[in-house]
Amino acid sequence: MKNEFFSLEVWEQAWKEQGDAVLNKMKLAGFSPANAFDHKAETFNEQSFNEEGRKRSRRILNWIEDQGVRFHQASVLDIGAASGVFSVPFAEQGAHVTAVESSLPLVKLLEENTKPFTDNPVKIVPEPFENIDVHARGWNQAFDLVFASMCPVIYNWESVEKIIQCAKQYCYISMPAGAAENSLANEIWPLISDKPHASKPAEVAYLLHLLFLKGYSYESLVTRELKTTEVSVEAAMQEMISWFRGQGLAEDTRKMKVVADYLEQAYPTGEVIIHQGGRFAKVLIRLQDEKMYSRN
Repeated sequence: MKNEFFSLEVWEQAWKEQGDAVLNKMKLAGFSPANAFDHKAETFNEQSFNEEGRKRSRRILNWIEDQGVRFHQASVLDIGAASGVFSVPFAEQGAHVTAVESSLPLVKLLEENTKPFTDNPVKIVPEPFENIDVHARGWNQAFDLVFASMCPVIYNWESVEKIIQCAKQYCYISMPAGAAENSLANEIWPLISDKPHASKPAEVAYLLHLLFLKGYSYESLVTRELKTTEVSVEAAMQEMISWFRGQGLAEDTRKMKVVADYLEQAYPTGEVIIHQGGRFAKVLIRLQDEKMYSRN
């Protein structure tokens, strides 16, 4: 009997089915990956560029540099650039950055955050990456580094191939390595459901296994990261609405009242503390020099 653990077809099909299910759940909930962050663009931008956010970005770029990647004068394609959380530090180190972002509120913030780079402007492409024709755009193996951090465009192996297709030397992809952790969601879930909260499959397992089966050279790292934010009751309500959608739950009147009543009783000061994060995987794929990097 054929061992399915080593079957490319089985793993590609399994990821496709999982990805299709996630996309269908999002559509039924009334939103798309391209606009998933529209409502929280300002908050996301603040969290990206405060002291904690900058340190988080720096840790990730330091890990990439530790594998031998150099950003100065490198051409970088940042897919799902948001408001520039990584495009800005890439440009600060002298990289030639092309930033793809589909959320218009985030694009406006990205334009503002990259204004200082007049000598080496960041090229902004305000459209979904999945709609871009790589060959027609001239992006086939056009970038020294292709960077896709926590980008919802990755939902099957075909989407990974399209990202890799743009890379000349390196391709960096990061994805959740387990269910998202959210302390407020944990508090509220028992109030709206009598069922256990189902754990989301870690789709990065498909990525890592298919990279292995297809013969790629890569480094990977899995860590658990948490951040603490203090938000208003109104922002917490929006956070829970977004969370409901991500779980494929309809945001009906009853649920909204339960959440509103809980927030009012549990956080009378009007400020809500949320601890969120989870396990995350970082993968750096080597497309030219495939041997182990040595500083010597």
